[in-house]
Formats: sequence, structure tokens, C-alpha cells
Amino acid sequence: MTSENSQIYHERQRLQFCLLHSLNNLFQQQKDTFTRASLNEIADILVVDETEKQTWTPLSGLFKPHHNTLTGNYDINVLFAALEGKGKTVIWHDRRNGASSIDLDGPEDALMGIVLNIPVKRFGGIWSCRHWVALRKINGIWYNLDSDLVAPKAFEDAEEVKGFLDSMIAQGGELLLVMNGKQ
Repeated sequence: MTSENSQIYHERQRLQFCLLHSLNNLFQQQKDTFTRASLNEIADILVVDETEKQTWTPLSGLFKPHHNTLTGNYDINVLFAALEGKGKTVIWHDRRNGASSIDLDGPEDALMGIVLNIPVKRFGGIWSCRHWVALRKINGIWYNLDSDLVAPKAFEDAEEVKGFLDSMIAQGGELLLVMNGKQ
């Protein structure tokens, strides 16, 4: 890390725990806000609360409805429940509007950050999956806190962030705005 972003908390990618890493990167000053155990518990509660019960199979212990117990790979329901449990509101951004409709220069106490769910290809392009990425404004600078990066990447300005977000939308990415408090 450079000295400029050495104070920025950044978890690196491990297995398919990108949602865990994204959430911890998003919360910054609250290192280890989420753990593998806490996200597994959220996923298990979601299953109990579902009205349609899944049929048990020999693989049910490994491949649960909202995550894979060995590798992670948590779904969006876990993201929503985890953030709402911390008093945040998640707004699914309407991709038809592009990133220009997002107020990136607004007060930092309104928009906590942005979580992206983007398509990626792994192992030389033979395996397609989705990846969670967090963006957050820290001390007036927007950062890409992607757990696949070696270190956080600072954006030059809000226009560069919007260009990045528009490129992610064009590639099939989904944007989720994480708001402080109830909106």
C-alpha cells in the first residue's frame, strides 16, 4: 500500500468470501465488523424464515440456499440482511439511469458507499461467476476497495467513479447504494 492509503482497511480475496471482504472493507473503521460465522448465521436465519422450505438432499449441508458453507459465495439476501442489521438501507440502483444519477459529492453521512455485483471470469475464462466489490468515499476521496486488488485504488474524482460505474453497468454489473440510516 502507498502511504496515502496505508490507513485504509483492505481485506484481500480468499475463496469465494468476496461479500464478507466487501462488507468489512465498506465499514472501514470497524475492522472485522462481519465474520464468516456471522454471515453464516444470517444465511441460516434466512432459511428458517423462508415460507417455502427446500427439499433436503445429501448436498444440502454444503450447498445451502444463501451460501456455500465451505467457500462462502453469499447471495444478495445475506447482503441486505447484514446491512439492515447495522442500520443501513440498501437501494438497488436503476441501471437505466446510469451512474450520472448518483450523488457522489453529497454529504458522507447520507451515502455510506456502493456495493457492486459484477460478472467475472476466472481460471483463464473457463469459469464465470459474480464478484462483490465495495466503493467508499474516505476523507473526501472515493476508493475502489475490491478484494481482488493488491491495495485500495483511489479515484481521481467523482467523474472517474461514474465512468467506472457506467463501465460496470455495461458489463452486466449491478449497483447497490448503501445509505446511512433509514431512507
